[in-house]
Amino acid sequence: MAETVPVINLAFTGASGAPYGLRLLQCLVAQGCRVNVMVSKAAQVVIATETEFRLPGSTSAMAEAFSDYAGANPGQVQVFGREAWFSPPASGSGEKAPLVICPCSTGTLSALATGASNNLIERAGDVALKERRKLILVLRETPYSEVHLDNMLRLTRMGAVIMPASPGFYHQPQSVNDVVDFMVARILDHLDLPQTLVPRWGEGAG
Repeated sequence: MAETVPVINLAFTGASGAPYGLRLLQCLVAQGCRVNVMVSKAAQVVIATETEFRLPGSTSAMAEAFSDYAGANPGQVQVFGREAWFSPPASGSGEKAPLVICPCSTGTLSALATGASNNLIERAGDVALKERRKLILVLRETPYSEVHLDNMLRLTRMGAVIMPASPGFYHQPQSVNDVVDFMVARILDHLDLPQTLVPRWGEGAG
């Protein structure tokens, strides 16, 4: 019997924190996952602002760019447009896969908390919630307003994992990349995927 290849849905939205999502993509590809990628318009601006990575306009060209960036095999990374309503993440009858929104904007948080499905990312989140699939939201905002906190509470009660980009420092990071890896390691843990980016608490303790 052929081994099942893990499938992960990964969405980039317009919050600061593009390096988290890009590093996560690299790690997912390195572990052999198939990755369905969704990118908001605001995320394209943020990626260009925070990194040297540049995304082209079409979804096919984006898939090639992401694949080159992450070192993916042909077909391992697919990119779906904002209105790709027939893509797997858009329906509960599509392939069963967790969704990670990294980074997750507070606008996307609000849309998910209220059931909006105005684009594929919002619809994919709605599907994850209604199908009781794993939904990880990597928020990057500070400080939080009462609206943000209320939306986080509502989504937590629905089953989502709220994982703000709040890296720890007990692993004594020596670079920005080390800080990014801390958060990516936590995401991989919640996806039940192995990681060697950061030692777990208590590992190597004398």
